[in-house]
Amino acid sequence: MAIQSLPNFLATTGELTPAQRSRLVEQASLLLNELYVHLPLKRAMHAIDPGQQLRNLSARAAQLSERAFHDELIDIFTDLRDLHTNYLLPAPFAGQIAFLPFLVEEYYDRSGTPHFIVTKMLAGFTDDTFVVGSEITFWSGMPMARAVDLNAERQAGSNDDARHARGLEAMTLRDMTQSSPPAEWWVTISFTTPTGAGKEIRLDWQVFAPDPSPNAVDPDDGGRASARVLGYDAVTERRRRAKKVMFNPPAMKAEATAARRRATASADATSSTMPDVFAFRDVATSSGVFGYLRIWTFMVDDAEAFLVELVRILALLPSNGLIIDVRGNGGGNLLAAEGALQLFTPHRISPTLLSLIATEVTTALCASDRAAAVDLQGWRDSLIQASLTGSVYSQSLPIVAEADFNQIGQCYQGPVVLITDALCYSATDMFAAGFRDNDLGPILGTAANTGAGGANVWTHELFRSLFGDSFGFRALPRQSAFRIAFRRTTRQGSAAGTPIEDLGIVPDAVHRLTKRDILQGNQDLIAAAARSLKRLPLRKLEVAVDRVAGGRLALTVSMHGIDRVDIACDGRPITSIDGVDGVKRVRVTPPGRAQQLELSGFSRGRLVVRRSQSLR
Repeated sequence: MAIQSLPNFLATTGELTPAQRSRLVEQASLLLNELYVHLPLKRAMHAIDPGQQLRNLSARAAQLSERAFHDELIDIFTDLRDLHTNYLLPAPFAGQIAFLPFLVEEYYDRSGTPHFIVTKMLAGFTDDTFVVGSEITFWSGMPMARAVDLNAERQAGSNDDARHARGLEAMTLRDMTQSSPPAEWWVTISFTTPTGAGKEIRLDWQVFAPDPSPNAVDPDDGGRASARVLGYDAVTERRRRAKKVMFNPPAMKAEATAARRRATASADATSSTMPDVFAFRDVATSSGVFGYLRIWTFMVDDAEAFLVELVRILALLPSNGLIIDVRGNGGGNLLAAEGALQLFTPHRISPTLLSLIATEVTTALCASDRAAAVDLQGWRDSLIQASLTGSVYSQSLPIVAEADFNQIGQCYQGPVVLITDALCYSATDMFAAGFRDNDLGPILGTAANTGAGGANVWTHELFRSLFGDSFGFRALPRQSAFRIAFRRTTRQGSAAGTPIEDLGIVPDAVHRLTKRDILQGNQDLIAAAARSLKRLPLRKLEVAVDRVAGGRLALTVSMHGIDRVDIACDGRPITSIDGVDGVKRVRVTPPGRAQQLELSGFSRGRLVVRRSQSLR
């Protein structure tokens, strides 16, 4: 972890030429006016006109200072309140995090008053009084709650909860890829120690670049299909990695160990082969012992490998109930996020649907010779039609065929509860939407909404790598970049047609984090989730298969919480048996060369559990 002071880092930055500034404004205009799918929504909800803002900036760009130019371009994108759609500063800012050597988190007391507690310290930083458990009261002379509120106003979150969460995180972690460096070189922090003594400390801003995740996707790589199916908040992902590098050396060691295990094709029953993606364990609560699964990120290159590892983990966890925690998950691969939903339900998953804004450029892209190779041809006809009818958007389609989200089927039969927060974004919003719309279970939030990001994001460089310099895409100066919400997502089920952007997913219940939660491993949060699980019905359907004479199968069926089981082979019905809690034995004759046995369990006529088993 190579660290430098903020003044030393700033001494390495250069300046853009007037021509380079002009190129940035020109390309920003192309993306926002022709490709940005949420432009009508953002104009309506936030009363903004980014096109006019860019024209104004173009007229003044040559007269502005370097910082003022970057700040104005950043502000135009921040005003959109869309974490998918960003200006990424040129080198050397890209990938750099300005930080203070501690982490601050928030909890609420019983009266609803927020408190800001130091929860982690950078390894090697020591102070006799400023320690874990210290409560920050003032930030450079400003009451801490007010300082967080002001910082939240500078964030691009889609709702108040999202901006607040990002404002709090940015108090000690500033991602300089998408925001200007801190204006101040140090901060003065007033705090009370765990024993109640009032103290003050001055801390300097420092700079480092966290290593990317070993599972990461290059969003600019047009040669990889994974780059075209991303939905993520890049700032949350970079901050997540920064926190792991700074405050969790054991997790970094586990990451290295997992890499060695993958190299030898070995697996561990107590840890994941993808420790940057998954963590899991049994949790003992007053409501019982349940499984706990943390999904840190969906940012994986290989969605199939993600699902294989998830299936393996689910088999290791208690079958009577599962807590899935996606707090702080900024999203990633849409195929991984929505593909995971099938593992928790007997029903077919209906994934979110995507559409493009109808413009000359989007129509030309989808009608181009490259459209089929990059999976855009499905939207072509509706975009051509939109030019005649005046429709704002294309037809809404799944990002890949619906069957691709249902190839595995249910693997976990117990009840499931999902925990979300305001940092959940994009693919994680879609996971939460699918959890709700496909009726997988209750959602418990530590905030009143998710981050509310609803789009598939493409980078400017991805457009260039796929389409060359056609359609006006031009190279950007000094490794600067843009990201854009290219295809918007809308929900299914009872919320069919509702956009996720700006609206997010409101949880069924809210649990505000307590002091025990932030200092003692989320104890109260997990207890609240366990109480939700205990109230849900438990289903079980297992089968053991023995072959007997005449091509028949002897089935031993274990059941709980169901009153009927339908048995089929390769989709063809064979028989049905009445269910009881316990074991039933039945013999069936499958059709010749049958490959898959399928059992469907019902309760009061409603499908509640499914089990499949290979006969090969």
